[in-house]
Amino acid sequence: MELVVKNIAGKDTKKKASLSDSIFAIEPNDHAIYLDVKQYLANQRQGTHKAKERGEIAGSTRKIKKQKGTGTARAGSIKSGTRVGGGRMFGPKPRDYEFKLNVKLKRLARKSALTYKAKEGVITVVEDFSFEAPQTKKYAEFLGNFEALNKKSLLVVSDSNKNVYLSSRNLKGAKVVTASQINTYDLMNANAVILAESSVKTIETILSK
Repeated sequence: MELVVKNIAGKDTKKKASLSDSIFAIEPNDHAIYLDVKQYLANQRQGTHKAKERGEIAGSTRKIKKQKGTGTARAGSIKSGTRVGGGRMFGPKPRDYEFKLNVKLKRLARKSALTYKAKEGVITVVEDFSFEAPQTKKYAEFLGNFEALNKKSLLVVSDSNKNVYLSSRNLKGAKVVTASQINTYDLMNANAVILAESSVKTIETILSK
């Protein structure tokens, strides 16, 4: 699969980028995508949720009423979970939501996501570029040249590019990552995937291991 390399202004150049069929044109595995996205979202959870149980509620421990003769159910502590203001029964506790996935499955998920984006025709290859200083306006113009300004966009660069990254931070839906940082969630969530020319080989090297 070949794509014409564009410049920063969105114009075609005479160069072409070859995208490996083993990465961008495989048989997609939907279940692998599901698992990888599920793991990514689970890893974002803090897991610090906590509800107070009856032993943690401040209140008297005296018996509310006598055991028998009232005609109603027996009641002991005012901190019981059945009473207003009491502790919560079986409430959430701090926990870790992370779970393990095999590296091969995660690679398959990323390949599947890239294949879907290639089939949708939303992948663009652009010449390597950089900004002299962080400037949101420049990055907005860059996205506008590729009709991606008002879309969820993902720019993949080969190495860390601080000025480009800082320029994208204030734009809603715009994200910049290095080739080693791409994940299935970001790929599937993006409506426009822009690959820096040098990042293509890096992606193929990482995912072909």
